[in-house]
Amino acid sequence: MRGAPGGLRRRARAEPPPGRLDAWLVTDERSELRSELRRRAATWDVPLRAGDLRVGDVLVRCRPVVHTSHPAYGYRIEAGDVVVVWAPEFWEFPAWAAGADLMFAEAAAWDRPIRFRGGVGGHATVRATGEQAARQGVRRVVYAHIGRPSLRAIDAGLKPPGGEWGVEGRTYSLRFTP
Repeated sequence: MRGAPGGLRRRARAEPPPGRLDAWLVTDERSELRSELRRRAATWDVPLRAGDLRVGDVLVRCRPVVHTSHPAYGYRIEAGDVVVVWAPEFWEFPAWAAGADLMFAEAAAWDRPIRFRGGVGGHATVRATGEQAARQGVRRVVYAHIGRPSLRAIDAGLKPPGGEWGVEGRTYSLRFTP
C-alpha cells in the first residue's frame, strides 16, 4: 500500500509473515518491483509467480484482471464457505469477485479513473469499485492500493463508499466452516 489513513505515506515493504512460506504469489509478474521481490523470495527459497495454490483446506485461485497491457491477476481465496478476494489493481471490476465475503480492492483513483498511456488499462475509481462491489454482492470491501488521489480524499476526511480504507499491518479475520 502506498499510503494509509492517518497520514502514513511510505511504500510498504513486501514481507511475508513469520513461519514456513509455501509460495509467493504476485498480481503482476512484470511489475516495477519484480527485481526486489525476486531477491526477497529467493531468501525464503520460494519462486515468485502468479498461479493457483492449495494449502490444506484453502484454495487460492489466480484470476485475470483488466489492468495494463500485459497479464495481471487477482486471487479468489476459498476456505470452506468463505471467499476472500485480493484484487488491489484493476481497470474493470473483476466479475469473479462476485459474492465475496471480503474483498481487498483497487483504490489508486478516487473519483476520476487513471488511464494508462495508449489506453491500455489503468486504475478504477474507489467510487466505481464501491458501486460495483455492492451490485456484485461483495459483503465487505477494504481498499488496499491507495494512491495519491485517494490519499487526498482521506486527508479531506472523505470516506470510501461501501467499504473502508485498508490499514497497513492490520489483520482482517473471517471464520469458516471446512
